[in-house]
Amino acid sequence: MRKALDYISSSTHIAPLVVFRIIFGGIMFFSVIRFALKGWIHDQYIAPDYFFTYLGFDWVKPLGEQGMYVVFALMATSFLGVALGFFYRFSATLAFLLFTYVELLDKTNYLNHYYFVSLVCFLLIWVPAHRYFSVDVFRNPALQRTHVPLWTVGVFKLQLGIVYFFAGVAKLNYDWLFRAMPLKLWLPAQSQIPFVGALLGKTWVAFFASWFGAIYDLLVPFFLAIKKYRPIAYFFVIAFHVSTATLFPIGVFPFVMIGATLIFFSDSFHIKLINGMKRLVPTQKNDIEYSRIYVQNKKWPAILLALFFAVQVLLPFRYSLYPGELFWNEEGYRFSWRVMLMEKAGYASFRIKDPETNREWEAKNYDYLTPNQEKMMATQPDMILQFAHFLRDQAKVDGVNEPEVYVDSFVSLNGAMSKPFIDPNVDLAKEEYNHKHRSWILPFED
Repeated sequence: MRKALDYISSSTHIAPLVVFRIIFGGIMFFSVIRFALKGWIHDQYIAPDYFFTYLGFDWVKPLGEQGMYVVFALMATSFLGVALGFFYRFSATLAFLLFTYVELLDKTNYLNHYYFVSLVCFLLIWVPAHRYFSVDVFRNPALQRTHVPLWTVGVFKLQLGIVYFFAGVAKLNYDWLFRAMPLKLWLPAQSQIPFVGALLGKTWVAFFASWFGAIYDLLVPFFLAIKKYRPIAYFFVIAFHVSTATLFPIGVFPFVMIGATLIFFSDSFHIKLINGMKRLVPTQKNDIEYSRIYVQNKKWPAILLALFFAVQVLLPFRYSLYPGELFWNEEGYRFSWRVMLMEKAGYASFRIKDPETNREWEAKNYDYLTPNQEKMMATQPDMILQFAHFLRDQAKVDGVNEPEVYVDSFVSLNGAMSKPFIDPNVDLAKEEYNHKHRSWILPFED
């Protein structure tokens, strides 16, 4: 343990950390601006009347129209502050808090790359990424350090490695490898793409892409870690993420990964990048390159980081605590780096019953939910239960004592025929919303 602590605390040049800070903060600044310009702040956080909160986070509420625009404005400013190294600690902390707050508002909008951004923002709080080539150093040259503990760079390599590797492990399933699902459904829809569009309808292309994606995710972090193979591995990083950005509407995430993965390259590579940037911006004239080491306690970072990454390694396997097909019941699905692995479509019709009068009526989902919320809710059992509880509470407000709520639900998974999803005879109003197995999900039979 002493040798391990000495190793992760040994000195390395700060340049990779600085380049990572600039690229990540810059791309996220652009991403927030893009989000606002597309009108998604209004569509996702102002227009809905109801939000599907995460278990234990019911207290996280939107701040109204003006409040949400202020939140995103501050978020953009904080990411710009991270990129520039301007009041860095404050900017990184604010970026983490605001981004995670928005992420927790509505699980309808859950994406793996949002989870990744929150984790990276959290790590950035604790590393001295502003101690070189930053506005903070320009304002106070005494802050400058050229060398930092190895772990401050290594945590981002490990974080990226976890994302890639577990995304690959998640692809080791029958549908992905032996049915080429859901790529066999998705790729033909992109046939309008110039040059390669005609090939995307071919079955062999879907199988090739499925197997290549699994092998790529499993192996690329290891090849990036080996100097000899790093250039060719990074070539595949660029090719893979440019391809996914072209084929699928997944925003700036591919470019985040392309930029962030540069951290695997050598100190000298990043020093050259910074020297190139120095020609474009003013820096301190006494920017001397002698070794100035940022000293930090060895023990507490090791303990905290061990816990931080242990949770991430264990979370993807929690699905094994639940019976049934993971992609069907989605118990233990989120926060596990299962990226674009299934095509799931469904329909849910809710019946509310007054047990005193036996009067029964159908709820109109669109009275309370946006089209995207309704679409996502229909295939995810926990969201179905949450909405059933919301309808129960609405019925109580309307004067119904102890209302009962039933759902008629059908779901299609990866192109299979639509099947009954939720037991229509179970009163969801009486079912508890917790992490236990939901026995009222009908079994998946294929």
